[in-house]
Amino acid sequence: MADSLLKNKHLLWRAGFGVGINQIDDLKNKNPKTIINELFKEEGFTEINYDTPDIDPAGDYMNSTAPAEQKKEMQRIYRAQNEELNLNFLDKMVNSKEQMREKMVFFWHGHFASRVLNPKFNRQLLNTIRKYALGNFKDLLFEVSQSPAMLNFLNNQQNKKDHPNENFAREVMELFTMGRGNYTEKDVREGARAFTGWSYDKDGTFKEKKNQHDEGTKTFLGKTGNFDGNDALNIILEQKATAKFITTKVYKFFVNENVDQDIVNTLSNSFYNSGYDIKKLMTDIFSSSWFYDQKNIGNRIKSPIELMAGIMRILPMQIQNPENLIVYQKLLGQMLLYPPNVAGWPNGRAWIDSSTLMLRLQVPQIWSGLRPLEYSPRQDDDIDMGMKSKEAAFNKSFKNPNITIDWNRVDQIFAHKNCEDYLIQNPKSLDMNTVNNFSDKSTKMTIINLMSTPEYQLM
Repeated sequence: MADSLLKNKHLLWRAGFGVGINQIDDLKNKNPKTIINELFKEEGFTEINYDTPDIDPAGDYMNSTAPAEQKKEMQRIYRAQNEELNLNFLDKMVNSKEQMREKMVFFWHGHFASRVLNPKFNRQLLNTIRKYALGNFKDLLFEVSQSPAMLNFLNNQQNKKDHPNENFAREVMELFTMGRGNYTEKDVREGARAFTGWSYDKDGTFKEKKNQHDEGTKTFLGKTGNFDGNDALNIILEQKATAKFITTKVYKFFVNENVDQDIVNTLSNSFYNSGYDIKKLMTDIFSSSWFYDQKNIGNRIKSPIELMAGIMRILPMQIQNPENLIVYQKLLGQMLLYPPNVAGWPNGRAWIDSSTLMLRLQVPQIWSGLRPLEYSPRQDDDIDMGMKSKEAAFNKSFKNPNITIDWNRVDQIFAHKNCEDYLIQNPKSLDMNTVNNFSDKSTKMTIINLMSTPEYQLM
């Protein structure tokens, strides 16, 4: 197999959501440098939105004094809006030409994990991440930290000078910037004092409530002064530990979960000296020779979203009921907009257990109409966002995925090609005899069977 084909497959999966049906011929005909330039080519920034009108005013309807029927209607609208955001987010991953931006948005969506029911807040945070995903980490950090979704999720509206709440300050340092071991409990307490008064109004606009801010002197990460939240974030960004923590997490996600400390140290120093230029960091990674080392290819288990988006990119399909895709997200264990906790989603082997592995292997057959969906949502899942209303009709509605795949186009694209060379990251690890034993030699069945192998789970 041509070296460029192997490298380009690797690049498109790590810097995006896999090979698109229109990119098949590019894999052999273009070199990685050309594809990198295409991946980083910026289009006009477009926001993700929903069509269902907002309710008035923005806020937490669960604390509303509205009558029960009005609450129920508000919940219905919230579910519809969050569902639209989820599906529009997934659609961007599948169809956007800006694959690098979409992959970075997906990464930051897990890094800055937030889980709130208010769709207006979710939309605002998601579009903030989309805007700054390849920009400057300082801008991204400030905008995310001042978003109503994050302030709400981490309880900073309860952080007042007489009764400080440490949750926001702790998570900002532990999960968003520096990582454990690089700050003290005193830093958490003093940081919380700096963030007192950070809140938002009914419209979801960031607001500093001066009457709730602690104006006293604080000693934070070795510096002393009358610091506010902006000062605290700037001091955090002055720490080289922040650049090291972010770079390490990026390396684990985009390169290899086994960290090469020498490489990460070099990347981290460059990231810090660039003033936290995210685009430069990613360019340094994807342009390096070590990124394409064999040990880094096909070594990571696809997350459920990566698996779904990858199949949708390579198989042109019409989906009659797109909301079905949210059911698959839930069954596979990764719902967009609904991370399990503030630490985001785990990666690697955490995606695989006996039930999820079987479903992952069967999704290509189910979506192709060759077998029914024989799984039900887990009863212990604490997920709303439109799911509870669907579960009652699950057995009737979701056995049939209502997906139509354009196999004629697939046949044309893959004519005279070895499908495994384009679908499997390390084809040499695959036993094609086993695949062929379950195939009628047609392109359709070969692709379905390839996608139903353990090897296809890797990227």
